[in-house]
Amino acid sequence: MPGPLAAGERVLLIDPKERRYLLTLVAGATFHTHAGVLAHDDLIGATEGCTVTGSTGRSFLALRPTLGDIVLKMPRGAQVIYPKDLGAILIAADIGPGQRVLEAGVGSGALSMTVLRAGASVVGYELREDFAARAHANVAATLGPDAPYRVEIRDVTQGIDENGLDRILLDMPEPHKVVAAAAAALRPGGILLAYLPTINQTALLRQSLDDDGTPFGLAETQEIMRRTWHVEARSVRPDHRMVGHTGFLTTARRLGS
Repeated sequence: MPGPLAAGERVLLIDPKERRYLLTLVAGATFHTHAGVLAHDDLIGATEGCTVTGSTGRSFLALRPTLGDIVLKMPRGAQVIYPKDLGAILIAADIGPGQRVLEAGVGSGALSMTVLRAGASVVGYELREDFAARAHANVAATLGPDAPYRVEIRDVTQGIDENGLDRILLDMPEPHKVVAAAAAALRPGGILLAYLPTINQTALLRQSLDDDGTPFGLAETQEIMRRTWHVEARSVRPDHRMVGHTGFLTTARRLGS
């Protein structure tokens, strides 16, 4: 949002060593870190991108967080899908405004927030009540309580009530067990996407998608690698560390009868 930082909104603080801290501004509150104490009132009313000084004289850069910052720093119970994969999911599943999306395995809500931000509405199926509650809280804190988001405590392998869905996103261990139900729930031309950590799970899914009688086609599996670069004066080289494998993305199109 434009304008000065305000009480009630989230702010990302970055210290001189580029450590990042996510907090919600509250009038009269203080933020405690090993680098000193910082008053929230010093941030409220300040301009985004400003530098503020803590009690020990150390400075902090203050910015409104990106969605990627929130995903990495928000409270979570389940392992989140990382930003490098979230962006790829939006493109691979062709998520856009007005679409009806089913997400099974909502975890901490990282993927839900990403899809909602793209303009779609989301119905989530989640087995664990604590994960569902955490996802609801994270979505509300980031996008507001009126986001078109609903989570049901249920097992997607036992069936899908929704029909005519545009997209189905699966972040669960055995998505091959959902192929038949997904075929019935998706509209022709709709997209099924599954996010899986291992190639063995992915192979089971691909086998199910390729079985005779299933209305899916154009199946594709990919993984995303992310490598940053060190750029400083004449020292230009790849960083020593990179974010390699996190998960496999498999998509397939629901074809007509």
